[in-house]
Amino acid sequence: MVANVLLPKSKGKDGGWIVISFGWAMAVFLGVYVSADGSGGHLNPAVSFTMAYLGRLPWDQVPGYVLAQVAGGVAGSILNWLLYKKHFDLETNPDLIRATFCTAPAIRSGFWNFMSETIATFAFMLGVLYIASPASNMGSLNALPVALLVLGIGVSLGGSTGYAINPARDLGPRIAHFILPIPSKTHSDWKYAWVPILGPLVGGALATLVYYLLLGV
Repeated sequence: MVANVLLPKSKGKDGGWIVISFGWAMAVFLGVYVSADGSGGHLNPAVSFTMAYLGRLPWDQVPGYVLAQVAGGVAGSILNWLLYKKHFDLETNPDLIRATFCTAPAIRSGFWNFMSETIATFAFMLGVLYIASPASNMGSLNALPVALLVLGIGVSLGGSTGYAINPARDLGPRIAHFILPIPSKTHSDWKYAWVPILGPLVGGALATLVYYLLLGV
């Protein structure tokens, strides 16, 4: 989605933030819908950790889930690079190239960027917990309200950091950016990488705590 909007000669160039947010929402919908029966629709380590906190996922399975999620992020970014290969070859702005892979803040401030990712993921995970609760579980059809939730977060809370709200969504593509032979690319900004990793994990943990409190457990 981001490459489609940012890279030169793309027919989607300058489509804007709404196009990116809608595209991500549809990607989440498809990913959750397809994987719902197999893995429970876990595309996000924050989701896997939260389900482990709640006892819905054994802790010994969490590392495997996280590894698969990050590997999926790497594979998806490589496929995206192949799809837009000729467009990447034309782009000379290294920051814009990196932006098609991983997130970056609009205003760089470690603490506040961390807070942004924590709050956005808190909102996302609290919504997911109610959507996927045993009382309201609709199976694979949960993918639709989850996708709408991602869309809402993107268009309302995503402007400050690009709303990773998912460590694998940022780390996997950042690894792909690091290893791919892209002309004009710069460093992969590893100094910032802790924000979209720790922020979502903390946000998920806080959402779990609030969910427990609201249920009176």
